[in-house]
Amino acid sequence: MKSRFIVVLSLCFVLLGCSTSVQEYKENTPAFNLFEYFEGDVLAWGMVQDFNGKLTRRFDVKIRGVVKDDLLTLKEDFIYDDGEKQQRIWKITRNKDGTYTGEADDVVGQATGVAAGNALNWQYSLRLPVDGSAYNIAFDDWMYRHDKTHVFNIAEMRKWGFGVGKVTLFFEKQDVVE
Repeated sequence: MKSRFIVVLSLCFVLLGCSTSVQEYKENTPAFNLFEYFEGDVLAWGMVQDFNGKLTRRFDVKIRGVVKDDLLTLKEDFIYDDGEKQQRIWKITRNKDGTYTGEADDVVGQATGVAAGNALNWQYSLRLPVDGSAYNIAFDDWMYRHDKTHVFNIAEMRKWGFGVGKVTLFFEKQDVVE
């Protein structure tokens, strides 16, 4: 009986760990071209929720993207509802196979991403400060292109395989030429 319980519990963890494949979105439009969308100025706003879904923080972000060949540099300036300011600078490389790799000072190792149709999926680990300590939190980050100006973003956060929270963002590209 005990071994059956362990097998069922293990299967539940495997099923919970499975995520949607970005290829499921390959027919969706408009196509998400990461470099095209984030080149220039983008404004964003969002929220952080804990593992129970409780809103814990809100924030605004000013983003400036510069593309040079196969490198996108994103300068993100965050302002949180408690007045805290934070900056992250991403260096994102477009690989020959169509995937992306990204680095930032608080990203552990490299972020990896792949786009299909109107969706982009990022996988990375972010070093987050919490109460004087720092924790590496795994992000399963999904972006969905809505139209020329808008992108939705939902990122599930995990530690040791368990959900610890969610970040939801809304992006608006500035100065879009019709």
